[in-house]
Amino acid sequence: MSAPTLAQGTPPEAGNSALAVLRCAALRADDIAGFVAALGMRVIRVADGASIPGSYWGDDEAGLIGDELYVRGDTPVHSLLHELCHWLCMDRARRAALHTNAHPIGDDIEENATCYLQCLLADRLPGYSRTRCFADMEAWGYSFVLGSAAAWFERDSEDAQAFLRKYGLIDAAGGASGQRRLT
Repeated sequence: MSAPTLAQGTPPEAGNSALAVLRCAALRADDIAGFVAALGMRVIRVADGASIPGSYWGDDEAGLIGDELYVRGDTPVHSLLHELCHWLCMDRARRAALHTNAHPIGDDIEENATCYLQCLLADRLPGYSRTRCFADMEAWGYSFVLGSAAAWFERDSEDAQAFLRKYGLIDAAGGASGQRRLT
């Protein structure tokens, strides 16, 4: 299975379509907080222009420290979902020590699972959708061997789905369980 990729170390350039992604400010803060809380985390709003604690990429990207997810109004919604799903996909020991870098060392399958789960959960976040998540990932610079996020999700994500089933993050029917990985 091919992995979605993002050009590492190169943030989207000003003037490209990445500026058109949906930002957290476009959604109700209470909806975001409730969605995140239902999955076991707490969202922390950071003042506009302030540095985001726990952000691996910096700039406007969401940050993770322990059980807290940090966002600003200009944080892309897909970034909030992606970091939340990293937290859901990691085991207890990694969650307990989590500060900034949620990326699994040498585990592309967990990264694929994170991307798949963020798309799956997008429909549960009021004001967002899976279709919008696909579009935002592509606008941000993710690339897919099959040409689109939707094609990857539908036809090239068996490894991600197997990982998510193995750890109870999706059920037999392929729906998100709302649980986090325990082992």
